[in-house]
Amino acid sequence: MRRKLTCLLAAVVAALAVVPGAAHADNPIVQHIYTADPAPLVHDGRVYLYTGHDEDGSTYFTMKEWRVWSSSDMVNWTDHGSPMSLSTFSWAKQDAWAGQAVERNGKFYWYVPVVNRATGRMAIGVGVADSPTGPFRDALGRPLVENGEIDPTVFIDDNGQAYLYWGNPNLWYVRLNADMTSYSGGVNQIPLTTAGFGTRPNGGSRPTMYEEGPWVYKRNGTYYNVFAAKCCSEFIAYSTAPGPTGPWTYRGTVMPTQGSSFTNHPGLVDFKGSSYFFYHNGALPGGGGYTRSVAVEKFAYNADGSIPTITMTTGGPPPADTLNPYTRQEAETIAWGSGIETEPASEGGMNVGWIENGDSIKVRTVAFGAGAKSFTARVASAAAGGTIELRLGSATGTVVGRCAVAGTGGWQTWTSVSCPVTGATGTQDLVLRFTGGSGYLFNVNWWQFAA
Repeated sequence: MRRKLTCLLAAVVAALAVVPGAAHADNPIVQHIYTADPAPLVHDGRVYLYTGHDEDGSTYFTMKEWRVWSSSDMVNWTDHGSPMSLSTFSWAKQDAWAGQAVERNGKFYWYVPVVNRATGRMAIGVGVADSPTGPFRDALGRPLVENGEIDPTVFIDDNGQAYLYWGNPNLWYVRLNADMTSYSGGVNQIPLTTAGFGTRPNGGSRPTMYEEGPWVYKRNGTYYNVFAAKCCSEFIAYSTAPGPTGPWTYRGTVMPTQGSSFTNHPGLVDFKGSSYFFYHNGALPGGGGYTRSVAVEKFAYNADGSIPTITMTTGGPPPADTLNPYTRQEAETIAWGSGIETEPASEGGMNVGWIENGDSIKVRTVAFGAGAKSFTARVASAAAGGTIELRLGSATGTVVGRCAVAGTGGWQTWTSVSCPVTGATGTQDLVLRFTGGSGYLFNVNWWQFAA
């Protein structure tokens, strides 16, 4: 994706640079690849975000893998790479589409739709892992359920009963057993009534607003079903019910039709005392209905529990926390990246690579406190290297340090470099700006300041 985006992002950055006080937008939350169909999960003080991956230049929903990201502050997102793909399921042929993960008894279950090679129909598979970032393996070696429909969402009720919902054009559910990989009571269809899911203008064979992408959860005793409505283009609507299987009552619009993607897909969580709504659009350069990007907004429920109308923004939510620069931070933890890509690192995790002169990474609300004295980065270079400039606020902000990076003999031949830092105090945004000669300069695995 990088080769496609570099020139257009450079133009955006240049335009912002001439506007006083302008800063990079932080929606979409990932800029170096296209992402779609967000499914957030709060676990152990972090939000883990499970997404699809639209391939560059797609003219259809060409998707071969799923990706995982995480954040402790809702603005800086760590790229955990792709812990599950079509190849995870030996029986899958194509279409790594929208799914959702949930944790139970220390294991993480990721329900996804793929085309079953044997039947040519969409089926729901289950990946399982011991960590929220994987790697995931096929829990069954076959589909959990198959009726040709898509977009599973999973919900565990207060009494421990788990439910899996999915469907387009219909809406289905099963009651999952405690093992999360089998179900009891058969496959059940939820009646799509206009009272339950709204009336579609000129509905024809689809009389209700329900289209696809359900997201079911419970809040203060009320069950919510937030879904992609109408088509095309879609908007996000929701219904509520007194129980997990209904009866549902249509409540109206969450996010009106907007943005440059003709689909949308909801995901809602509460985190650190606030509520967040995830969605996708086509806001990145080259973006559209088949090259989508995930974004997020902070919102507050109305006093009666209803969801307010939410509008897409480029600014995204305010930080929910600060970032500690005195602990190791992965280089792939990014609020806004310009020009970079990520890849698996030989030392584990991911690293930032394909860095060229003028590329940069921004991280938000870095809590330097009384002041940083030095900076260390883990780097590798099969070329001549370059320099990491440490700037406050923006890519043209005050320079508080410069770290020289020499060639190491290989793109995965790692060493640590350090440099003094002066003037990094308080809580500020930090930009790592990379400079050097032509071509690729170096890779960065992690960084850390010392007080």
